[in-house]
Amino acid sequence: MDLSETAEMAAFRGEVRAFLAAHAGDYEAGAARAPRAWQDLLIRNGYAARTIPKAYGGYGAEPDILKSRIIAEAFIAAGAPRGIANQGVSMLVPTLLEVGSEEQKQRWIGPTIRGEVVWCQGYSEPGAGSDLANLQTRAVEDGKDFVISGSKIWTSTAAQAQMMFALIRTEPQAAKHEGISYVLIPMDTPGIEVRPLKTMTGGAEFNEVFFTDVRVPQDQVVGGRGRGWFVANTTLKHERGMLGDPNATEARLNALIALMKAETVDGQRIIDNPIFRDRLMQLQGRVFAMKFNGLRLFTSRLSQEPAGIAGLIVKLQGCELNHQLAALAIDALGELGVLYTDGPHLRAKGRWQWNYMFDLGLIIGGGTAQIQKNIIAERGLGLPREPKPAAA
Repeated sequence: MDLSETAEMAAFRGEVRAFLAAHAGDYEAGAARAPRAWQDLLIRNGYAARTIPKAYGGYGAEPDILKSRIIAEAFIAAGAPRGIANQGVSMLVPTLLEVGSEEQKQRWIGPTIRGEVVWCQGYSEPGAGSDLANLQTRAVEDGKDFVISGSKIWTSTAAQAQMMFALIRTEPQAAKHEGISYVLIPMDTPGIEVRPLKTMTGGAEFNEVFFTDVRVPQDQVVGGRGRGWFVANTTLKHERGMLGDPNATEARLNALIALMKAETVDGQRIIDNPIFRDRLMQLQGRVFAMKFNGLRLFTSRLSQEPAGIAGLIVKLQGCELNHQLAALAIDALGELGVLYTDGPHLRAKGRWQWNYMFDLGLIIGGGTAQIQKNIIAERGLGLPREPKPAAA
């Protein structure tokens, strides 16, 4: 396609920049304190939920690869937050748009994109992580309800969420991939217990969730009973996109460049040190490649063509690159890079250190790097599956 900028595109870029200039005070100070107000402003102006139909609470614009890129570039350049991006907005909403019922779309998409409902994802279990289809949390029918028992682990935001989208075994006689349903569960339902899991960041970003005779209406199944594996893979596709978002990575690169320009050693800026500058340029090249791969994926969606290997590399590429950007920031900080708690010499409130540790977990979470490489090799490159060990 022709990527040269037309007069229409130049005018649209000017509109976006004018919006950001007019609302600089909103995002510089207010977005963190009032994210829902900022999200509402973005939706009304078409900078969040842009292509979600108005009937479901979105802006209702037609997909346009150039306008999407112009918006992303303007927000990155201004350092403005792109709005709410979480498991509900970035994973559940596109899943419902693809496979949800009309009632589910009407009920959940609007409140979710506005930040009124926070979701968590109930996939992994103590005995079913990489082998997700082996999950054992199950439901039995009781009238029009399911009664659910079991547990989930590594459940992000479970302590804050009002709702969960979960994989539950509802057809115990079916093959393991075919007996799973994708169920929407209110987190205040009696019988649900959330226990925090403290990580090396010092926080509890993950949780265990226990279900003891939790009663949920059967009409909360998405995509039909026994079709949870298909629906789950739809969600996982969007999860990989969220974890490998090139716009977020480019924003982190810009923050790293600013840090390296500001920090000095013996009067010399870190960015002028040839060793650090070489590392930065290598990472910068990979960020650009990630951004252009994102354009390829967007083009595939618009043309409704399979993305192929371009879609399979996103999660692995994004999580590893984000971790390496944080690692360079910590190295650039020298002895200040080991600081974490409050202090007069702490930079960015310890965000680089937190990112470094949290991103290491994301290389494992959402599909480990090793599993991602197997998927790329087998599904993308057509290589044979790794042989299973011989039975004893």
